[in-house]
Amino acid sequence: MTDNLITTPFGARTTAAEVLAGVDLGGRRAVVTGAASGIGRETARVLAAAGAEVTIGVRDLAAGAHVAQEITPESGPGSVHAALLDLTDLASVRSFVETWHGPLHMLVLNAGVMASPLERTKEGWELQFATNHLGHFALATGLHDALAAAHGARVVVVSSVGHVNGDVLFDDINFERHPYDPWAAYSQSKTANVLFAVEAGRRWASDLIAVNALNPGRITSTRLGRHIGDVSNSPTSFEATSTDVSWKDIPQGAATSVLLAASPLVDGVTGRYFEDCNEAGPHRPGIRRGVAAHAVDPERAAHLWQVSLEMLTAAASTTA
Repeated sequence: MTDNLITTPFGARTTAAEVLAGVDLGGRRAVVTGAASGIGRETARVLAAAGAEVTIGVRDLAAGAHVAQEITPESGPGSVHAALLDLTDLASVRSFVETWHGPLHMLVLNAGVMASPLERTKEGWELQFATNHLGHFALATGLHDALAAAHGARVVVVSSVGHVNGDVLFDDINFERHPYDPWAAYSQSKTANVLFAVEAGRRWASDLIAVNALNPGRITSTRLGRHIGDVSNSPTSFEATSTDVSWKDIPQGAATSVLLAASPLVDGVTGRYFEDCNEAGPHRPGIRRGVAAHAVDPERAAHLWQVSLEMLTAAASTTA
């Protein structure tokens, strides 16, 4: 991270539509994961409203097609359609990648699960790490050539303030020896999101692919919190002096994703972590804001990249 933090005129109260007011995305193509509901749906809707051709990756194709129809603009060049994508199924990810043709200008890695009970994929991977990081890692690396063909693509990785609570457990990523803790598993997956942005930003800079991570805030009324109960009555905190993460509604929660995906204000910015539509400063103990040092460490980022490749390679060899 740099001492010269990127700032914009936007903040915690800004909506995604306000971020893209006056921005024309005609002729550009986007993929948004986890867009059947919540901030993913709003991200896809606003990108399409600005003229983009948006593909939403969904596990339930019929439900996804219904959402796509609902959020497709009534007029203008923008459009939305659904494609099958299950991030916990590598065959599904490969199929999505193989059927993609042409350049990809925006890839928003939004899907996620939070604080779920212990569950494993068929490879034996802990579900939160598999969904939030590995599936997205496989998708982004698989779509690398399409992103490079756009000559200025952007990859947006939705992380969380929860990353400050813990590093990646490189010695036991899948909780095979450690007692499973749903929040520790969530924290490591969200740290992995930021580390991916750091390393992908470095590796792909020469391909003109910008990769950034973000904390969307704590969003009321979404399915992400289904394992921890209703948060809709929680207090809202937008003040700059607050020590808590900003509470937001869905249009506000999608704003930072849309900023990083399409705003000209962040052209050329890569390998960074944003919150409330601005680059975050270093995390300080006791404050639920900022980016933790362990999440932007370049050595950890490079190590995670290698570990992720090895996990995917091992999984592919067992199914070959």
